[in-house]
Amino acid sequence: MWYNMRKDIILREITMKQNRKLSIATAVCYFGLYIVIALSLLIRQPFGSPPDENNRYLVPQYIVEHGTLPNGYDEEIRIGGYGFSYAFQPILPYIFQGYAMRLVNLFTDSEEALLYTARSVNFLFGLVMAVFVMLLGRKWFEDRRFAWLFAFLVTFLPQAIFMHTYVNTDSCCMMATAIMLYGLTCGLKDGFKWSSSTVMAVGIIFCAMSYYNAYGYILSCMLLFVAFYLTRADGKISFDWKPFLKWGCFISVLVLAGIGWWFVRSAILYDGDFLGLQARENCAALYAVPEQHPDTRLTWQNQGYSVWDMLRETTFFELSRMSFIGIFGAMSIPMSPWVYRFYRVLLFGCAVLGILIPLKKCKGATKLLPRRKGLEVFFRLNMVFCILMPLILSIQYSYTRDYQPQGRYLLPSLVPLGYYSVRGLEKFFRANFWECFLLIKGKMILPAGRRKEWLETGVVVALCLLIAVCIIVSVYGYVYPYYAENPGAL
Repeated sequence: MWYNMRKDIILREITMKQNRKLSIATAVCYFGLYIVIALSLLIRQPFGSPPDENNRYLVPQYIVEHGTLPNGYDEEIRIGGYGFSYAFQPILPYIFQGYAMRLVNLFTDSEEALLYTARSVNFLFGLVMAVFVMLLGRKWFEDRRFAWLFAFLVTFLPQAIFMHTYVNTDSCCMMATAIMLYGLTCGLKDGFKWSSSTVMAVGIIFCAMSYYNAYGYILSCMLLFVAFYLTRADGKISFDWKPFLKWGCFISVLVLAGIGWWFVRSAILYDGDFLGLQARENCAALYAVPEQHPDTRLTWQNQGYSVWDMLRETTFFELSRMSFIGIFGAMSIPMSPWVYRFYRVLLFGCAVLGILIPLKKCKGATKLLPRRKGLEVFFRLNMVFCILMPLILSIQYSYTRDYQPQGRYLLPSLVPLGYYSVRGLEKFFRANFWECFLLIKGKMILPAGRRKEWLETGVVVALCLLIAVCIIVSVYGYVYPYYAENPGAL
């Protein structure tokens, strides 16, 4: 008996060492692939080829030249024709880029070096996001195979990695959503202790200071934070005020310290308009050419069409879906049709399964909060809200301002969408009807004891490899040849 126990312990230790080595190898491939692909795109793209980079770059350039933050009305940063600038809304990524460029400018005046410096800030945002997406996968999926699939799916979506390679605020926003959700998830598990509360607050700061489209996440964090302290016992609902006030005040102080200065500054500069939205419209009204003037610009709305007319008569959903998956350059470099088909099934098809398949039909599926069923349901509803909110805002932009539908407006929804996609695949594996796929003429394909595990592992590994192949082929098979044939393309 002693010999058998000792043997079992040794076998477990060997298995743990093997799993640790496999996990390290996977992490090396994961981060290595991100670094190689992102740097390849960062260096290869001509200035201004990514969407609106030349106009966004005006803000960090101003910081380099003057050492201060610009007023949105400053002529140096106004966009020709449109009459407004990107300095009216939160510009934290541009601040990082501007002062990093200012540091590099002490050693060189090379315009190329300064541009790569600004782009490298977003590259680092993407790397931080990759770390938190990996950590988040481990919190959301007990099975490490699905955790890695989630990390690969979110990090290597072609459009997502593209956003981390040029000057924009979307990259910081995407990083912020991953940080927020990681802090929120840890807080729901540990009761919002110092570490999880701090992480969530940092995520909220980066979100609030980068992109209004993702503010739905801030609302969701607030709602779930409040819901966490609601408990029901013996048919009565109670609220735990003491920890709510303690951690709520702690998070609020951190967030206000991080973002308050910007909104106070905006209120002072723009006559109380702390969001800068109306000031931006006023600036456009003063300096825009007639075709782009807010009062005369042709939009679906001021031409008397309905939202339904716009959606029916345009390729809004098709173009949004394709560019969400990935269209490089200035919406000018599409990928292989097979890449779009692959992601349409994996990202959107599996997400539908993740939302619709009942959890009770799935034995062994991951439960985020097994002891708080109501809170877990509310969490998932909030994730659906975070998916839908960017889509609603994108429709509004196209309808009221005639913005071209672009997938980058929808990218704040990527992390929860990736969650539901992998969750859908996990539920499919755990559902009872999965076994029918393992039968040939009434017999199991594999030995009964390991049949599911082997097939699940094979499918997950194959999907991770396909994701890697998609991004490699897209960059080196489509982006590189395009710029080789069109050097300096805009």
